[in-house]
Amino acid sequence: MGEIKIYGYVRVSSKDQNEDRQRIALHEMGVPETNIYIDKQSGKDFERPAYKRMVRKLKSNDLLYIKSIDRLGRNYEEIQNQWRILTKEKSVDIYVIDMPLLDTRRGKDLVGTFLSDIVLQVLSFVAENERTNIRQRQAEGIAAAKVKGVKFGRPALPYPDNFREIHRDWRNKKITLRQAADACRMPVGTFYGKARKFENSTYINCGQNL
Repeated sequence: MGEIKIYGYVRVSSKDQNEDRQRIALHEMGVPETNIYIDKQSGKDFERPAYKRMVRKLKSNDLLYIKSIDRLGRNYEEIQNQWRILTKEKSVDIYVIDMPLLDTRRGKDLVGTFLSDIVLQVLSFVAENERTNIRQRQAEGIAAAKVKGVKFGRPALPYPDNFREIHRDWRNKKITLRQAADACRMPVGTFYGKARKFENSTYINCGQNL
């Protein structure tokens, strides 16, 4: 039997999310920094290149640490499938730091394996259900805020002092759209959008178009 190596896997859901909490937990378990694999991706991207590289390196009886069960996948089916691949096909041991009951080194007999499988199924279901609830609460919160008039996104830039004059010259075809945008120090799309908004508000307030 070759030397048993220890690995750790970290996954965060976006490039802005900090992975330090997971990394520190892995260090505390004795995982070498060189054996920690980290993936950062958006919700739409689940390619996980670091995870795939790690799985290729894993050998039979190696030990993999993860902070929580949902690091293995986005939903119940995915978590179950990755657990099966790692423990059955790769014969790797897994230790879930947040749930010490999920330690495949313990209870390798039939009863121990049965209990571990039950805990895994419950936790992976809970992880998926919690993510669904979070998304629902976020959607409900945004909807409620919109009803109250809360606006999301970056605030609109104010009109520059010369906007009315530049807008008039552009509409009178004295200057091009590009020249108008440059004069207002705006991208062309921004100038055009503001021009339409300006015209609509002027029409409403004055009862006539410019």
